[in-house]
Amino acid sequence: MFIIPGFLISIITFPGVIVHELAHQLFCKTSRIAIFDICYFRFGNPSGYVVHEEPKNAKQQILIGVGPFIVNTVIGALISLPAAIPVIKFKSGNILEYVLIWLGVSIAMHSFPSVQDAKSIWASIRKKETPIIVKIFGTPIVGIILICAIGSVAWLDLIYGMAVAMLLPNLLIKIIA
Repeated sequence: MFIIPGFLISIITFPGVIVHELAHQLFCKTSRIAIFDICYFRFGNPSGYVVHEEPKNAKQQILIGVGPFIVNTVIGALISLPAAIPVIKFKSGNILEYVLIWLGVSIAMHSFPSVQDAKSIWASIRKKETPIIVKIFGTPIVGIILICAIGSVAWLDLIYGMAVAMLLPNLLIKIIA
């Protein structure tokens, strides 16, 4: 297995880190959760962060935690779609199309919530006042986030990014054609 230090991956895929943090910020704002500090990208660990007040309930915490999965997946797919179609369908592409595909992959591969997001969600759903239905749906979300974090060691995040940026458009091409 090929190992590249995490900070190098973050530098190469910095647009994904930025969109990831913007997604957290977006879901904080839509949940009316105060934000104290934001770092969209830095050379360090973590490569970005959003410090916010504690959400009032577990549903808000879950939304803020999984926000990047939703936003990064959609934006990564939309950015790469117009570029991936000519590359896949016609087996050709120009530099702009390959840049858009890189951008789509780098954004989509930062879709997975972090281990810290999983810890925050877990702490929130374990509270006594959290409704049972939120606990039932929230618990597997924490497990999936942790599995994805482990899988990222074996490039699961890159595989996901490539699937969103290349396989999704390929599926659309087959459906349309």
